[in-house]
Amino acid sequence: MDARAMLAAAWLCLLPLPASGGGAPAGAPTRPLVRLTDTTATAAGWLRFRPDSERLNLHNRAVVFLRIGMAVPRLLLAAAPVLLLLAAAGADAQLSAGFYSASCPAVHGVVRQVVSQAVMNDSRSGAAILRLFYHDCFVNGCDASLLLDDTPATPGEKGAGANSGGSTFGFDLIDTIKAQVEAACPGTVSCADILALAARDSVNLLGGPSWAVPLGRRDATFPNATGAGTDLPGPGSDLDRLVAAFAAKGLTSRDLAALSGAHTVGMARCLSFRARAYCDDNVSPAFASRMRGACPASGGDDAAAPLDAATPSEFDNGYYRNLVAGAGLLHSDQELFNNGPLDALVRLYSANGAAFSSDFAASMVRLGNVGPLTGSAGEVRLDCRKVNSS
Repeated sequence: MDARAMLAAAWLCLLPLPASGGGAPAGAPTRPLVRLTDTTATAAGWLRFRPDSERLNLHNRAVVFLRIGMAVPRLLLAAAPVLLLLAAAGADAQLSAGFYSASCPAVHGVVRQVVSQAVMNDSRSGAAILRLFYHDCFVNGCDASLLLDDTPATPGEKGAGANSGGSTFGFDLIDTIKAQVEAACPGTVSCADILALAARDSVNLLGGPSWAVPLGRRDATFPNATGAGTDLPGPGSDLDRLVAAFAAKGLTSRDLAALSGAHTVGMARCLSFRARAYCDDNVSPAFASRMRGACPASGGDDAAAPLDAATPSEFDNGYYRNLVAGAGLLHSDQELFNNGPLDALVRLYSANGAAFSSDFAASMVRLGNVGPLTGSAGEVRLDCRKVNSS
C-alpha cells in the first residue's frame, strides 16, 4: 500500500461507519431533542411570577401530569410485545398455503419455472430475490411496496436507505414472473405473494430448504421511502441495532441469526465493507488482506465481492463458518459472532447445517407474516411497478 493509500485508510478509520440505512436519509431535516431539564427550567422561571396559591395549584397539576406522562410510556412498552404477538397471530390466521388452490392452482409451478431458469442462467438472481423479500417486509410489512417505481409526486423505496445502489435484475425477474402469472390467472395473485414464493424457490433452487409459504397478501398502494431510510439495518450496524430492528418487526434474536444466513449467497459492494476491511479489529488478517485487494481505501465503491467466498452460489451454512473464522464480509455480519449473546447459535449453525436450514425456514415464515395487507386492504396490482389507478 503506498503512502497516499495508507493516509486514506487511516482517515477512513476516523470516520463513522458507512450509512447503515438505520438513520434518517441524507439531507433529511432532524428534530431537536427536547430535554426535560430545558422544559423544567422554563416552567420554573414562569412559575416564579405567579401568585403563591396559583403556583401551588399549578405545581400539583404538574405533578399529576408528569406521573401520568411517565406511566404511559411504561404501559406502552409493556404492551408492545403483546401487540406484536397479536398482530403476528392475526397474520397467521388470514394467510394460508392453500389460498390460491381454487383461484390459481398454477401459480406455484409458474413461479418456480421462471425462478429456476433465472437461477440457472445466473445464481445471483436467487440472492437478489431473497434480498428484495427481506427489504420489502422490513418496510410497511410484506406488501410489495418496495416494487413500486418512483413517480413525480411520490418517491419510491428503491433508492432509499439501504436499498440504494442495489442491482435491478431482481425487479426485472419479478416483472417476468408477474407477466406469466397474469397470463395464467388474470388479476388474482398479488405481487407480494409472488415475491414470497420466489424467495422460497430461490433458496431451495440454490440448495437450501423449502417450506410451505402462507399466501393471501395484497399489495400496497403507496411506498414508504422514509421507512426504507429508517427501518432497514445496514452493513455498518452493531448488534444492538440489529436486535432492535428485528424486535420492532416482532422477530427474535434467533430469527436475526437464522435470517442473516441468507448472506451465504450474493455479493456486496466495496462501499458496504470498506470500513470492515480497513478498520475492524475482529477480522482475520488474511481475510482483511483479501478484502483490501478487492476494495481500495478510496474510490471503487461499486467493486463487488461475494458475501461467502468459499461457496458463493450455494445456500449452505458456510456463512457461519466464515463468522467463526473472523471472515464475515460485513461489519454487521461479524457482529453476530463477536463475544456476544449469539455466539453459541452461530457455532451451532456452523457445525450443523440441518439446524440452520430448519431455523431459517421457520424464520422466513415469520418474516413473511410481518404486517401483510389482507382482506379488502390494498389491491392486487396488475403491474408490480405501479398501482392500478395510475
